[in-house]
Amino acid sequence: MRMAIQGVGITGAFGSGVEALRTALQSGAILPENISADGGYQAPIAALSEFVPKRALRRIDHFSRMTLLSAYQAINDANLEDADRSRMGVVIATGYGTLQTTFKFLDSYLDFGYACSSPTHFSNSVHNAAAAHVSMQMEATAPSLTVTQFEMSVPSALLSAQQWLAEGRVDQVLFGAVDESCEVLSYCRKEFFGAGEQGPLQPFAFAEQSAVAGEGAAFLVLTAATEESSYGYIDAVKLGNHTVSPVKLPQNDGLIIGADGHKECGRWYEQVLNGYESAAYAPLYGSFPAAAGFDLAVAAVSLRDCTIYPSPAVAGATTTTVLSPRKLEQQGFTCLKFGNGGDYGMIHLSS
Repeated sequence: MRMAIQGVGITGAFGSGVEALRTALQSGAILPENISADGGYQAPIAALSEFVPKRALRRIDHFSRMTLLSAYQAINDANLEDADRSRMGVVIATGYGTLQTTFKFLDSYLDFGYACSSPTHFSNSVHNAAAAHVSMQMEATAPSLTVTQFEMSVPSALLSAQQWLAEGRVDQVLFGAVDESCEVLSYCRKEFFGAGEQGPLQPFAFAEQSAVAGEGAAFLVLTAATEESSYGYIDAVKLGNHTVSPVKLPQNDGLIIGADGHKECGRWYEQVLNGYESAAYAPLYGSFPAAAGFDLAVAAVSLRDCTIYPSPAVAGATTTTVLSPRKLEQQGFTCLKFGNGGDYGMIHLSS
């Protein structure tokens, strides 16, 4: 079933909101402004106070705050801030889940034992907590769901959203892709990858490890394709494995790849592309499993602007590989994300 994109909300290391994303895309900047002391990318959430009173956020963790901010932005972008949301479903894709809160809960358990471990951290450590916060704050009383399938979380969750709309179970789906970073993750990545975690992130240097941990939230308001949309439409979502069902690259689309500096995944892009022109935007928001949702948001904004934006940090690529910036002439975009072992997700969008 074809889905229309009615609104976009996003926060990442480049800033918060569609205009911040557009500015970053236009600049072609390599490094975002919001970088932590350990070199990871951070997502700003100060703008959340425009939508939710600070008092209501006291027991809500960073993961859910990123989620709420981008969800509200998407709702406003779709002009649904005053609409009845009783038939709006919520689907969130995440690879890591609530990392910071999970480790805080484990710390409280180790320090104080089972009887005195933090109930607040426990309740927020559940992956579906963010979807629950969104549903309650927005009075979206239709079904809510959180999907975790690491790099394939975004296409897998999109299939659920597509099915809900096809069944008529909901009128809209508030679809989000969210992941966060934390000190424990940064420590583990540095121990495992060493110098490969120092950046800068080089998405087209497929044989090198250059991933930099990132975080953020990207949301889309989706409806049935019977409604018009200036952001375009999601025509098809496919999950597969290249060793079983080889990737067939689009002939008329612009190709956005989810290459984010992990050479284990990069080798699959190198094998499939073989000189095929593509764009990659991971240097703007970093490396994390749900970043495929950010690629989706970039594609939607590009369709609205009728523009192919420049890929930042293209060292390691040949001139025949990188999709050159220009006015959009293709019919649409295809977003391709590879995981370990050749697993892939492909999402086709058109105007």
